[in-house]
Amino acid sequence: MSVEGILLATVIVGGTGLLLGLFLGVFGKKFQVETNEKADAVRDALPGNNCGGCGYAGCSALAEAIVKGEAPVEGCPVGGAAVAARIGKILGKEVEEKKRMTAAVKCAGTCDRTSVQYDYYGTRDCETMAFIPGGGAKQCKDGCLGYGSCVKACLFDAIHVVNGVAVVDRENCKACGKCITVCPKHLIELIPYEMNHFVQCSSREKGKAVMQSCEAGCIGCKKCEKVCPAGAVTVENNIAHIDPEKCTNCGACAEVCPRKIIF
Repeated sequence: MSVEGILLATVIVGGTGLLLGLFLGVFGKKFQVETNEKADAVRDALPGNNCGGCGYAGCSALAEAIVKGEAPVEGCPVGGAAVAARIGKILGKEVEEKKRMTAAVKCAGTCDRTSVQYDYYGTRDCETMAFIPGGGAKQCKDGCLGYGSCVKACLFDAIHVVNGVAVVDRENCKACGKCITVCPKHLIELIPYEMNHFVQCSSREKGKAVMQSCEAGCIGCKKCEKVCPAGAVTVENNIAHIDPEKCTNCGACAEVCPRKIIF
């Protein structure tokens, strides 16, 4: 190829690149999506886990909702009070301090305390196991299946299966609610972090049936209900429940529980 040919090719390529650059620059500005500076600042203040615990698709979506007034300033369960305070400062809003929450599992039926119907060999996943005959290998149809769907869902390494039952690490738990969503037995709920008493059972079977299937099941005897000075404990459908708003952490219910299932 001659020198003239090389120069011509260089000019053509360079010119084409210049035109494309100008084209992209003009249309980039014309169709540029304007961003909300406050929304950007709020997004930067959020943890960035994009866990969905706030009910939105991710941190960016939550930031937009907070700025628009569609979500509360303290809408991020992972960031907690510290993040809420930073967002409040950005938006010039006062933030009401919320109680720290943690997940708790309503089952204490470990492998050594519960009866089994059969030996199971197959997919180790709670959501799948819920469709297996009998609702799983354990005789208690309301107990933890122990196959860790909640463990897989947790982004903070805050829940593990120990001896066949899911156990929450309260220090790592961010109360995002992911574990609650995936549990097919609906055994997990959020309670105040400072609450020291919680009924570790969800079975609504009558006492005799419970005793046959699990050593750690509530038999609905109502002893806890009778001794609670604050009226925080009620027994309905054969299962005890403690109202966190009324509980004073006195421990009277735990002392009288014959099954020792109130931690």
